[in-house]
Amino acid sequence: MSKPKATKTISSRREFLKKGAIASTIFIVPRHVLGGVGYLAPSDRLNLAAIGAGGKGASDIMNASVKGREQVVALCDVDFSGSAKRSVENFPKAKLYNDFREMLDKEKDIDAVTISTPDHVHGPAAVRAMERGIHVYVQKPMTHNIRESRMLTEMARSKKIVTQMGNQGGSNALLGMVQK
Repeated sequence: MSKPKATKTISSRREFLKKGAIASTIFIVPRHVLGGVGYLAPSDRLNLAAIGAGGKGASDIMNASVKGREQVVALCDVDFSGSAKRSVENFPKAKLYNDFREMLDKEKDIDAVTISTPDHVHGPAAVRAMERGIHVYVQKPMTHNIRESRMLTEMARSKKIVTQMGNQGGSNALLGMVQK
């Protein structure tokens, strides 16, 4: 009697390692390469929110989101039927809030926020955002007194976050170009 021929069902060690190495490359290649030209992974996007979405707030959030690497995830305004309606139309996927405290409590993925409200809200809204480690762009005046200003400065330093007070003379690149 002759022995039945064994079929080759088990890979050799070399073949196994080769197949494993090829299969693992999918985890090594950056996501933007697999996604193709122009693909931006969601983790590489900056999540923005606006406290005050009408008037100056509408232009601030629009200017902050022009690069395409940003996504506006939340808008807060006391009245979305007025001038804030433009922001709702420009950012239809953004969640809408009437109270910035509620927005900051519920939205855990906000990276930065623009604050363009009546002056008396600037400081309190900035403090609330900064307590959560959120970078802030605040329209002038940022605060109403030196104590508030020092408090925000210390908070930004300790939380290692960026703050900027909006001043069209210093924030608008076009003005610098005109002056040259």
